[in-house]
Amino acid sequence: MSLNETVLEGTLSPDGTLKLDEKPNLPAGRVTVVLRPELVTPKEGKENWWQHLQRSRRELEAAGATFMNGAEVNAHIEWLREGDLIDELVQ
Repeated sequence: MSLNETVLEGTLSPDGTLKLDEKPNLPAGRVTVVLRPELVTPKEGKENWWQHLQRSRRELEAAGATFMNGAEVNAHIEWLREGDLIDELVQ
């Protein structure tokens, strides 16, 4: 058995599908896929801070992260304003 290896670039979608930039030059059959994120892609290098923030959140949500909704944020702010936190830190 010979080792026939091809390195290609592509894009991983939030749903887990992979879109290759080109067709691999390998025979049909089972393969092993190793994924490594690029440090900066050309599109990401030109995004502004808002686009970066939106993309980062999409990636985190796709990975299973959850975020507070507006009511949870307000409740947390009220909890911080109650002063109990400062009393606990002083003791």
